[in-house]
Amino acid sequence: MKKTIRWKLLLLILVTVVAGYYLLPTVSRYPSLPPLLPLLLPRAERLNLGLDLQGGMHLVLEVVTGKAVENTAERLIAELRREAEKEKIPIEGIAREGIDRIRVRLQSKDRLEGMRKILKNYSNLEQSAGTQPTELILSLSSREVKRIEELAVRQSLETIRNRVDQFGVAEPHIVQEGDRRIVVQLPGIKEPQRAINLIGKTALLEFKLVREGADLTDASAGKVPEGDQILYQRNVDERGGVSRVPFLVQKRPFVTGDLLTSAQVQIDTNTNEPVVSIEFDRDGARLFGEATAANVGRRLAIVLDDTVYSAPVIREKISGGKAQISGRFSAEEARDLAIVLRAGALPAPVNIISNLTVGPSLGQDSIDKGVRAAILGGALVILFMAVYYKLSGVIANVALLLNLVWLMGALASLKATLTLPGIAGIILGIGMAVDSNVLILERIREELRLGKTVRSAIDAGYDKAFLTIIDSHVTTLITAFALFLFGTGPVKGFAVTLSLGVIFNLVTALTGTRVVYSWMTQRWDLKTLSI
Repeated sequence: MKKTIRWKLLLLILVTVVAGYYLLPTVSRYPSLPPLLPLLLPRAERLNLGLDLQGGMHLVLEVVTGKAVENTAERLIAELRREAEKEKIPIEGIAREGIDRIRVRLQSKDRLEGMRKILKNYSNLEQSAGTQPTELILSLSSREVKRIEELAVRQSLETIRNRVDQFGVAEPHIVQEGDRRIVVQLPGIKEPQRAINLIGKTALLEFKLVREGADLTDASAGKVPEGDQILYQRNVDERGGVSRVPFLVQKRPFVTGDLLTSAQVQIDTNTNEPVVSIEFDRDGARLFGEATAANVGRRLAIVLDDTVYSAPVIREKISGGKAQISGRFSAEEARDLAIVLRAGALPAPVNIISNLTVGPSLGQDSIDKGVRAAILGGALVILFMAVYYKLSGVIANVALLLNLVWLMGALASLKATLTLPGIAGIILGIGMAVDSNVLILERIREELRLGKTVRSAIDAGYDKAFLTIIDSHVTTLITAFALFLFGTGPVKGFAVTLSLGVIFNLVTALTGTRVVYSWMTQRWDLKTLSI
């Protein structure tokens, strides 16, 4: 029996030491730890604070899923045009109408059957007759439209997460909300506008050939030839004046940014300005080499989000799959452009629905007030327990402190982010711990009043309070599990801290304090108990 008690005490001490081991960097008030400590500690990092405690930015984005459907329709138009050329079916015109409708106009009615054979490979397209005998109306099925929209939101979520990770924000919170919205929380962000630009940029990189000798006047007035589009290059002069230079380019790119494998910032040796050096994968390198070899002497427009960054002349075939994007970037702009290119383009634009920035002073104020409230409340509880229950109250107070140390150590080891709702969960868990100890001590008092010995009263008190404590804690755990399963962000944080607090309380209240009482009764022949 004595060995069992000794091992239980040692286990309690060991768990406390491990918790302190993880918690030490958090409780340290020094700007940096001693040089030796990082070698001994699992991580020399403090417990991460949430947006509401250290300040930061809260964004609600909405994915323009209709644009993803439009892009799919445009890709289908290009594919159908290529398939028709292979089958030698002359198409007089093919264009998108609305979001997901495509009108196909053939040169003769007898070509309809051949076109329908091609369309058999496109199960996602529904066919109907046009207004003319040589026309077909194609539209994406409702199931396909829904699939495209859902995929666009998922891809946008993943792309934004990759961009934020490369931006270097600690413990970001990025989740989908509803069908089209994405919630982004960036605790401790120092440059909110830069983060917005980085997150919201579509980053669709395209290489398009410039139509040489085109009448830009008519094109600028809206008379754009079929298969072409007019894009502009933004130029800033030495005085800060901004001008727009028009380019008539082919609408269809021969290489896009989805074939990139790398994007790095370099310094141009000729201009001494930052540029973004990009590298294509095997397919991209092949397509880029073939396109440049076939168009030597023509200008190549490097387009990002429908803006021309540069339009150099192709002097020779560019092999190796490497290219350079220049545009009088600042070092920061070049870095951000490299980040978004590496992370990939968004499948559809995103609109900022809500933008809330919390200053660090507000978060610090919340921390200061929370600490003061915790100290005051904790001191009153400890004082009450010590005065009302005497030595037994002191033992209960030690159990409460152990509960708190274990909980904070667990959060630090899990790299959890502490928020105001999380603090509320901690306080609620401590409240339940106090309640459990009060319940046990009152049961022991009742048994002592019945004339039982100290050892018998302690055993009976714990046994009678056991089921009541278990029932209350299990029901709380079920509720916390439901909150974690269906909640988001701070709600999940509340559920985590509450669950951990409840679990540790079961150990400290039902086992920890009982081990102390068992050790006391075995070491001393107690006739009375200070309670």
